[in-house]
Amino acid sequence: MEHLSHLLDYVAGLEYFRYLNGVDYAVMTVYAAIVVGIGVYLKRRASRSLEHYFLAGRQLPWWALGVSGMLNFLDMTGTMLIVSFLYMLGPRGLYVEFRGGAVLILAFMMLWVGKWHYRSKCMTGAEWYVYRFGSDNMAKASRLIGAIGGIVPSIGMLAYLMQGAGTFLSMFLPFGPKTCAVLMVALTVAYTLMSGFYGVVYTDLFQSFIILVAVVIISVLAVTHVVGYDGDLGALAQEVTGNPDWMSSVPSWQTPIFKDYDSDYQFIFVLAVFYLFRNILGGLGAGADPRYFGARSERECGLLTFFWTWLMAFRWPLMMGFAAMGLFLVKGMFPNQEVLAQASQMVKRYVAEQAGARGPDALADKDLMKRLLPRERWEDKLSDISRHPEKYPPLADSLRGVLGDGWQSKLDMVSYEGQINPERILPAVILQYLPMGLRGLMLVSLVAAAMSTFSPTVNISTALFTRDIWQAFVRPKASNPELIAVSWMFGVLLTAGGFAMAYTSKNINDIWDWIIMGVTAGLAIPNLLRLYWWRFNAGGVVVGTFIAVVGAVAQRIIWPDMGPYLKFGLNTSVSFAGCIIGTFLTKPTDPRVVEHFYRTTRPFGFWGPLKKLLPPDMRTEMDRENRRDILSLPFALGWQVTLFLLPMQLIIGAFRDFAITLVVFLVCLGWLLVVWYRNLPADDSPLTKANPVFPPAS
Repeated sequence: MEHLSHLLDYVAGLEYFRYLNGVDYAVMTVYAAIVVGIGVYLKRRASRSLEHYFLAGRQLPWWALGVSGMLNFLDMTGTMLIVSFLYMLGPRGLYVEFRGGAVLILAFMMLWVGKWHYRSKCMTGAEWYVYRFGSDNMAKASRLIGAIGGIVPSIGMLAYLMQGAGTFLSMFLPFGPKTCAVLMVALTVAYTLMSGFYGVVYTDLFQSFIILVAVVIISVLAVTHVVGYDGDLGALAQEVTGNPDWMSSVPSWQTPIFKDYDSDYQFIFVLAVFYLFRNILGGLGAGADPRYFGARSERECGLLTFFWTWLMAFRWPLMMGFAAMGLFLVKGMFPNQEVLAQASQMVKRYVAEQAGARGPDALADKDLMKRLLPRERWEDKLSDISRHPEKYPPLADSLRGVLGDGWQSKLDMVSYEGQINPERILPAVILQYLPMGLRGLMLVSLVAAAMSTFSPTVNISTALFTRDIWQAFVRPKASNPELIAVSWMFGVLLTAGGFAMAYTSKNINDIWDWIIMGVTAGLAIPNLLRLYWWRFNAGGVVVGTFIAVVGAVAQRIIWPDMGPYLKFGLNTSVSFAGCIIGTFLTKPTDPRVVEHFYRTTRPFGFWGPLKKLLPPDMRTEMDRENRRDILSLPFALGWQVTLFLLPMQLIIGAFRDFAITLVVFLVCLGWLLVVWYRNLPADDSPLTKANPVFPPAS
């Protein structure tokens, strides 16, 4: 052990490994060994059947699924992105994250859509289309297009995770963003493909303890900085970020935003309302998650989501802590932020001169600079300059003269437009405020967060391909070993596709915006109509989903800079038109199939022709259940939003806002406990037991 310690210390002392020491590397090595060991240990159990591989045999308890769900939404890239908005906007950054980071769809999944999907007894969201529309040719086509519609946004999600991981890890390791992303992805794909959903959940349980330690450390450090600061935190925030209302939790009409971000983000109130509508649209059709298909009972569907939401609250003090310390960090590193613009211009001028373009006109030519140094390659270029200054001797000397001591670390903080890059705040805080030894633990916690989102994304996508494309259409009689092997191969191809997209995107926010406002916005329409309208059929799914996917991909290629409002409006409109056209141009679903779906799922909405077929006592019970769920929705949303605001307000010392938020929180929680939680079924209803995927023929 002594020799190993000396070796690690020697490696950590090398110039390239200047940010970590032997303890950091030891922590990271042990972590990697444990997660791979979990994958190897669970490999045999996962390979028993597809149900074991993709749903862990439907045997996992609700609390384990709740922890796994929380880790699924606690990713490194999202954490970096939300920290950037909290750094720029204060607690009001939460309202920007109504687009996805605040996971408001959990309210819908907790109250009704989770249990509705559980009642199907299906394995995947695409297989669910057979349960809803039957087994004729058009229903099979809806299953195929549903699988494709689930895989395409997964590629975008993987790209989003990869770019964030590369950006983060390249600030600590002696490699560029691409290499860092490959290292993390290789480790994640290895254990995920070996152990399937077992590996996803069991590694999440292990990783949750690491992340909890990270939350405590960062929260304590942040409070220490805020309490120990003699001045006014709001004034410091205004000086550093230019935001005069940084401490406020009220969504204002307009607020300053950095030049690297779309100007739409300055209208927080409008943005919050818009994204809330987007969440309602998406939440009404959500729920096709392996945690609900694999739950043990209808009651556990509600419990796991309730627990899942409580656990998500731990994410917000962690991120607010990073943002608050980011204020002190930037003030210390850049007393005069004008040097950021100078450094940005130096890099661009050097690149232009190397290409033979000289003079101020070259820098003013945006089309030229976009070709020579596109925004999406900016961080790679900075990483290369800071890690290999010998390749850029004149530029390195100029940057050292402008940025001063530690110019390489400071250069990593420069954005394309010559401001602070807020997406770098999180790793910079770790570098500046955590001692060596603890940095390895913090890196591991954030890598764990990234892997806990990456692995279920791969698991869900491979399930869609293997179960709903390969087994359903290519090889119906394929053996279990063949299906597992196909899952492995497709997982590798899927990862390669995500990697390709990651490095054609200008920043993390750009990818996330396309996922939320492009692909999934269009897919929300067929997902919604399938649950609430009796006449909607497989033809509507096929046409609506096809148009949504093709439209989103075409927009990405042809109009990559389209704003979020227009992107959302375009994709939802064409998808809705496609759903209506497809529905009425094709024959209605077999009445036996629709009736079976309605009796077993028991949804509310436009089901008039079917509702009158039910016995009066069943209809009364359905109405009572659905009424409770609908009336609880605004309280569930209020509880969730205030749950996330409260710890952030405590971190920054906004005690008056905290008191107001606490009152709203208690009212909303009280309603949920009395009206919703108290009425969760003690056991499965007899109506929901052993529902077959295909309805019996009459």
